[in-house]
Amino acid sequence: MLQYHISTQNPLSSYLQVTTYITDLTQETTYLQLPAWRPGRYELQNFAQKLQALEVLDEKGQAMPFKKVSKDRWQVETKGGSTLQVKYNFYARQMDAGGSWVEEQMLYVNPVNCLLTAQGQEHLPCSLVLDVPAHWQIACGLPISEPQTLQARDFDHLVDSPFIASPHLQRQTYQEQGIPFHVWFYGDCQPDWEQILPQFQAFTKEQLALFETFPVPDYHFINIILPYQHYHGVEHLNSTVITLGPSEALMSPALYKELLGVSCHELFHTWNIKQIRPKEMLPYDFTKENYFRTGYVAEGVTTYYGDYLLARSGVFAADQYFEELNTVIKRHTLDQGEKNLSVADSSFDTWLDGYKPGAPDRKVSIYHKGCISALVLDIEIRKATNNAQSLDDVMRRMWQDFGQTGIGYTEEDYQKLAEQVAGASLQTYFQEMVFGTVPFEKWLAPLLAYVGCQLQVLPSLLAHESRFGFRIVPGSQGVVSYVAPSSPAAGVLSVEDELIALNGRKLENQNLQSLLTLQDKTAEFTLFRQRRLMTVTLQPDGRVYLPQYKVTKDPAATPEQKENFTAWLRQEF
Repeated sequence: MLQYHISTQNPLSSYLQVTTYITDLTQETTYLQLPAWRPGRYELQNFAQKLQALEVLDEKGQAMPFKKVSKDRWQVETKGGSTLQVKYNFYARQMDAGGSWVEEQMLYVNPVNCLLTAQGQEHLPCSLVLDVPAHWQIACGLPISEPQTLQARDFDHLVDSPFIASPHLQRQTYQEQGIPFHVWFYGDCQPDWEQILPQFQAFTKEQLALFETFPVPDYHFINIILPYQHYHGVEHLNSTVITLGPSEALMSPALYKELLGVSCHELFHTWNIKQIRPKEMLPYDFTKENYFRTGYVAEGVTTYYGDYLLARSGVFAADQYFEELNTVIKRHTLDQGEKNLSVADSSFDTWLDGYKPGAPDRKVSIYHKGCISALVLDIEIRKATNNAQSLDDVMRRMWQDFGQTGIGYTEEDYQKLAEQVAGASLQTYFQEMVFGTVPFEKWLAPLLAYVGCQLQVLPSLLAHESRFGFRIVPGSQGVVSYVAPSSPAAGVLSVEDELIALNGRKLENQNLQSLLTLQDKTAEFTLFRQRRLMTVTLQPDGRVYLPQYKVTKDPAATPEQKENFTAWLRQEF
């Protein structure tokens, strides 16, 4: 058994003190490994950069020599000794759903950040003792065997189980199909439990009905509500950590909507990625990248269902659902990466730059393009089967065939299953929407018509976007943030150009829009580029650039289309 101990001598320093007790060593050389990444975020994060004062002691407490052999791997010559004690400090000052944080009244740890293991002992049971006051509560998916001691069946189980320890936790529990679901809050907030619990239970019931069985015996929504604006969520084996803010606005319509959306999304992950896992990730290899091309399933399908099931369960009205869907489409169309890299290839590249904007027009988001692709597939299957089958049936089969069996799936498996459910070939859909770079509207617009909806393409309300094809940094006077390829702006403007005047008028107080309405078609901008003053001229070409997309009900929908809408969204048209 591996035994871990976490304490904090001075919370204000943000350092944790971590001790690992390793026994039953039989080799002359032992390798210690700290994870390089965490499940739920497919990029190297190099947690070893936060370790301080590492030392290795033998069974008598004497210091042992060791050396680092990679960025997060250490070699220890045990020379026949069977026991090691590894001690170090870990800098816990990352407040988001995937980080760790310590303060005087709270200890929040994602063990994958800060706990190492001995090579060859990853499969052994683990225990984790927390040096916190006896009256503190612990929010965690792991069982607690005795006060302040968490138990895990192996290292993967341990590091996939974040926790909060604090005297200031709020908790309520609801049950569905006899399964307890615990909702935890930490922060200066006042949850309206009479609103929260019935709505959480509604989307939980809908998910259980979809998959029919639940992978784990209980579940924990661990919410950290912060005093500033924030949004993040990460899935785990039988829990999720969600960080939101500002705390005083928790029950406001805007922030509460985010709480519902991320909670439904993360619960869906309990099946989709925690159990229904790409073959390339069985098991996780925490030492390096785990490349996979099915992020459009792991994250895209989950993003689709995260909001869609809120509508289907009656928590969201149809208009609320369309508002969320339109936000996804807006984010997807912020640039033209769809023309250059498929969602499958973009999934592979999450390990390269999947979580930052990166080079413009290079890639797509597996969340946004994946969500749109899932919506298209769902309606395509409904249309092919006259609403007898849907993406629900695909995901249920994915759970039964690959999740419950633990064998992992491939791209080919997913496509084959979808075609079996549809009773028809879906080769063109996969080649264009998933593996290709065909514009999303080619597929989405006609399929929305099947359910009595329409995809409106509207000019941007901002003249510099629709007329010339460039965006500016929100809140700035005129700092260029994006230039659409082949637009009038593309030949004369560059990202980070600082526009200072239009046709001789100074840009101030966000007056760009009003000045554009006063001038003729040609626009002469004075700007700084790399601190050099210059003047450029933009001439519109009559085309509309950077349009807005909006999904709405079609006022002219037929009775049949309205019936299809009700079958899809479980709401009256």
